[in-house]
Amino acid sequence: MHTFKAGTYINQGTYKSFQPNPIFRNWVISDMQLINLLTQADRSLGKLDMYSNYIPNIALFISMHITKEATQSSKIEGTQTNMEEALMDKEDIVAEKRNDWEEVHNYIRAMNDAIHSLETLPFSSRLIKQAHGILLQSVRGEYKMPGEFRTSQNWIGGPNIATATFVPPVHDTIQELMADIEKLAHEENNILPDLLKIALIHYQFETIHPFLDGNGRIGRLMITLYLVDKGILKKPILYLSDFLEKNRSHYYDNLTRVREKNDVLHWFKFFLTGIIETAEKSINTFDRIMQLEKQVNEKLKTLGKRDAKAQLVMNYLYQKPIVNAQAVQKIIGSQNATAYSLIEDLVRLEIIKETTGFQRNRTYIYDEYIPLFK
Repeated sequence: MHTFKAGTYINQGTYKSFQPNPIFRNWVISDMQLINLLTQADRSLGKLDMYSNYIPNIALFISMHITKEATQSSKIEGTQTNMEEALMDKEDIVAEKRNDWEEVHNYIRAMNDAIHSLETLPFSSRLIKQAHGILLQSVRGEYKMPGEFRTSQNWIGGPNIATATFVPPVHDTIQELMADIEKLAHEENNILPDLLKIALIHYQFETIHPFLDGNGRIGRLMITLYLVDKGILKKPILYLSDFLEKNRSHYYDNLTRVREKNDVLHWFKFFLTGIIETAEKSINTFDRIMQLEKQVNEKLKTLGKRDAKAQLVMNYLYQKPIVNAQAVQKIIGSQNATAYSLIEDLVRLEIIKETTGFQRNRTYIYDEYIPLFK
């Protein structure tokens, strides 16, 4: 690790581009602090992964994790949609914020599609391009080659390339560099632990910046995909964007430090700290969800025969904790009167709360649930 050289700056006339060296190489890990962090991270992920076995309806809660991830990852790139807005329907969003809402929902679609595709497609450039194509569909960046690696030079920071903060490698080396990433990801004889592999892959991807737009969001999405693909997590229940958003300046500084000072050790430690903190917070979230679910189920028992239909509504609310009478009618397959009666029961039991104050077109929120993800 001490002999690692991140790459070379190449003079391109009015600017210098950074040409990264391959990351598929022999790695020797000897720093005891890093080894200790790696052990803690493995232990935390193991504890988190147990919830995939012990929570029978965990799929209900994963969609909320993905919504939070989409909101936070997009926030790093400048969108202003918060989690409550992300849970709303598009027509309920004010016109000037709909573009941001679309970007967040494209991220949700890209993540869901990629997770599903992992059943038949390995972690690869093909999978990444597929996710990128969904991410940029009909939003800002839709004309910046969605689903394809760039064929021109891009840059980060500054109004033009001459004043840019960072200029990634020239486009005709992208295929080779991405192939190197795939080789590291799938070479089982390489003794580098998987958590350090994905830390290194994320750094290298952000350095390559292979797309004209959306590199940050795709790079963060890749972390979860890798953990699921390698079987480290059975389900996609860990997302780093919240940690990276809260530590944004340290995140960018650590990526730059690798390029400028070849200090990959500092980046590894930062990344593993993020894994540990995020896993522990996710464990706490699942514990609180289970406690809340138990309390709600006790309340639902007081409804007698209507308990079963109320449970159908709750299953919906665990995935999308905002609902109206029309949605309840579809969920339970009953007429308006039954839907309204059930809503009144859930309000009376203080499970949901009306948010609009209107007499018609009312919206209800599962208000104790959303804060668990904040």
